[in-house]
Amino acid sequence: MKFMTTWSFPTGNIPEAAARFLAGEAAPPEGIKLLGRWHNTDCSGGFVLVETNDPVAMYADSAKWADLLELNTVPVIEDGDAGPVLANRFKK
Repeated sequence: MKFMTTWSFPTGNIPEAAARFLAGEAAPPEGIKLLGRWHNTDCSGGFVLVETNDPVAMYADSAKWADLLELNTVPVIEDGDAGPVLANRFKK
């Protein structure tokens, strides 16, 4: 299953978060496949797309950053999966 996490920096946390990121602490733990990570161009946060079937690994990864970042994680699906549902729901 794919999950999209968005993050933002509470005031003053960018230096500590940057230090952890540059030290390699942003690598996903075992059981989570990183599909991509993007950073907002205004340095306000960003988002990451991962794939996993391990909710405990997701929780552990979030807990690693929860003291520095505001996190929001949701399961996501691709167009190919959403399209048939929408077509069935809104067919005329």
